[in-house]
Amino acid sequence: MAALFGRRMRRGAASTAVAAAAMAALSASGAPSAVGEQPAASAAERPSAGASGQEDPSVTGDSPYHTDLPPLKGPGRNDPPDETPATGSAESGIPATVLDAYRKAEASLAASNPRCRVPWELLAAIGKVESGHARGGRLDTNGTTPSPILGPVLNGVGFANISDTDGGAYDGDTLHDRAVGPMQFIPQTWESWGRDGNGDGRRDPNNIYDAALAAGSYLCAHDRDLTVERDLHQAILGYNRSQEYLRTVLHWYDYYRKGAHEVPDGSQPAPGAPTGTGGKTPSPAPVRPGTPSPSPTKPAKPTKPAKPGDGSSSKPTPPPTTPPPTTPPPTTPPPTTPAPATRLVDLGDGALSAPAGERFAERPAVRAERADKKPAAQAKVRFTLTGETGTTFEGGATTVTVTTKADGVAKAPALLAGGKPGALTVKATLLGTTEPVTLGLRGEVTAPRADKLVRTDETELTCEAGATFAGRIALTATRDGEAAPGVAATATVLAGADPADGEKAADQGPYFLTPGDEPAEDRRTRELTLTTDAKGNLLLPELHTDDTTGTFRLRVETTGGAVVVLELKVTDPA
Repeated sequence: MAALFGRRMRRGAASTAVAAAAMAALSASGAPSAVGEQPAASAAERPSAGASGQEDPSVTGDSPYHTDLPPLKGPGRNDPPDETPATGSAESGIPATVLDAYRKAEASLAASNPRCRVPWELLAAIGKVESGHARGGRLDTNGTTPSPILGPVLNGVGFANISDTDGGAYDGDTLHDRAVGPMQFIPQTWESWGRDGNGDGRRDPNNIYDAALAAGSYLCAHDRDLTVERDLHQAILGYNRSQEYLRTVLHWYDYYRKGAHEVPDGSQPAPGAPTGTGGKTPSPAPVRPGTPSPSPTKPAKPTKPAKPGDGSSSKPTPPPTTPPPTTPPPTTPPPTTPAPATRLVDLGDGALSAPAGERFAERPAVRAERADKKPAAQAKVRFTLTGETGTTFEGGATTVTVTTKADGVAKAPALLAGGKPGALTVKATLLGTTEPVTLGLRGEVTAPRADKLVRTDETELTCEAGATFAGRIALTATRDGEAAPGVAATATVLAGADPADGEKAADQGPYFLTPGDEPAEDRRTRELTLTTDAKGNLLLPELHTDDTTGTFRLRVETTGGAVVVLELKVTDPA
């Protein structure tokens, strides 16, 4: 059954009757969320984020919609009676990036609002009804639609009347609002409920990750628990205040809970495009209110036969003859479909590595190959980051889908190392295969580094034997001219003023004291490991001296190779 989303028109009385019959067929399953007629939500029950006594519009502004029900099964259809979607059926397929966005929204809300318990299948049901899963998964690598998905102009002509609230920033209309994006938010509702689901620092209604998280947040409003039927129904009615909309979403919700599978982005026809009539005559496309119906075409008049004596010849004129060609015309061979990709090959030169907070020099890259080991073009490869380092792809996402070029190569966006050193894995998964092919690319975030270290105090570095240097030595570490926090540094007291005296720690002269309750003699050390603070500052402990006089060196070196060497003088007591 082809879903029609491009026009989002309300059904007329006839189609409503068909829908009612379909609901009756589905209700035999006894699914907990299958519903019959429900009273319309009262104003007091509807979600509102506005001032007291004033109701806000629904998410979509109650904009018109038109969608079919999931494929029905039951008596008389030669289908299994349990209404379970057939494994791998086209209707139960959800584009890979869209499915990832629904699941990430569920996980995010499970952490931030565990009481709500919003299931990804509910987000999928709404996304199916609102935009056919972002026009069949037609998205760029960040999950954003190439062009906005817009609902009809809400100008009161057959629809709600909502004057412009965003200056056309989201919907391009400066007179009236329009629902925008894969989850169809009107601008004023997006301003209140928009979320940043992919971590790029923007709230974009045209991005499936942002829109799915925003939709889930809206459904969870008013401390709802979506495992409670009343809360579930009120959440959906808040999205679009229509009983038919409620029933349609609930049936898609039941359908996806009984089985759904991932399909490649863009592999499904865009909503509104026919998916096949199955030998049946297709119904005419719905017409927008106010659009004149096309006039019927008049049949052509039959040509009258020639009458005797009207000047025409009674004998037919023989058609001109064309001599047969001496050389047969060239034939164009039928187009061949290239064999699908079956394997992935890692193209990396080595382990992925970068210091914390910096960009990785190498981008994850793989080549998709066919069974004959030739490159596979137009294959879909999904890159997913795992690990506890906080690393993301450029733009803030942790999952991206890339299409291979003619050489079969798929290269992920640049990696930005998080602030926590440790191991990570970039999983490259070949989509569209019967069994997913996954390749794990190992990586590492190393300790943060500094490229410059300067002394910032003015403490006199001369002290009498057996005393303590006045003040404490302070330094600041930077990287590319910016403060370098969390950088490890080693401070070592060296013997002699000349580098030729060696780089090993001295066994006498100035020393530090480590913390502890032991006697001071047992806590002496001439080598310390320290870490810069949030502003890149490093404050050394007090320096003490024993009875040895002379000139010494203090060497401070950071991860990354920034070095400062200071001269320490110990004189005889006065």
